[in-house]
Amino acid sequence: MPQPSSWFSSPDDAATRLAEVGYLADPTTATTAYLAGALEKPLLVEGPAGVGKTELAKAVAKVTNAELVRLQCYEGLDEARALYEWNYKKQLLRIQSSQGSDQEWSATHDDIFTDEFLLTRPLLTAIRREEPTVLLIDEVDKTDVEVEGLLLEVLSDFQVTIPELGTVSAVRRPFVVLTSNATRELSEAVKRRCLYLHLDYPDAEREREIVTSQVPDLEERVAVRLVETISRLRELELKKAPSIAESVDWARTLVALEIRELDEKAIADTLGVVLKHASDQTKAVKELRLRA
Repeated sequence: MPQPSSWFSSPDDAATRLAEVGYLADPTTATTAYLAGALEKPLLVEGPAGVGKTELAKAVAKVTNAELVRLQCYEGLDEARALYEWNYKKQLLRIQSSQGSDQEWSATHDDIFTDEFLLTRPLLTAIRREEPTVLLIDEVDKTDVEVEGLLLEVLSDFQVTIPELGTVSAVRRPFVVLTSNATRELSEAVKRRCLYLHLDYPDAEREREIVTSQVPDLEERVAVRLVETISRLRELELKKAPSIAESVDWARTLVALEIRELDEKAIADTLGVVLKHASDQTKAVKELRLRA
């Protein structure tokens, strides 16, 4: 008989508990989050920037009282920053201190390749933790293709091999979330080891629910107007379309400024909250025919 998941008891449980911390998951997201925990499989979340991929991992960690361990990916990321490296300075000091003693080199060698000299990085840290852990591998598509090879052992067997120490296996498997903005195709080997979830910008009704849940003081008609404007902005060819988080920031801005009518002037005056490029603001003013 299958054991109940230590993360969520059902898709409905996932949806309910995530909503309690402000993450409104649709049925597909709630089901996939539940399965990631129940099947102990990594979850690959793909979609444009600003749709809530990273926030999903944070929300899971929050509702399950788990520690969030984050590996921020970037071009040039290597094993020393993702898995582990040896504390060479400390090793050198130990070697120097042993010189002139009766200790043989083989004993010194064994002595300096121990936990005392190991600098753990996010992947190894998550594998070694005995407490509930959410491992967030953020923006994995920004790394070089070669880095995916480092992930395969972790994603398939939840273990890390350290030549000097042997294989370190997870005592308690972490809840793993990989995010990708789809700037490049990930390898099939990585995808095979993961559950897959595609997130896109929510429809107007769901985004209004998200905004009003985060900013309850925002008047309903202003929220409707805000979401309509955000949708129009996303239809433009911008360098950076407004994210869900920026929609919420805009709502908080309107409440702070006590703006109860989101007219053209109010939109133009506060456009910098949602559009962070001058060319995008210029285009929005022109296309939306705003009065600056």
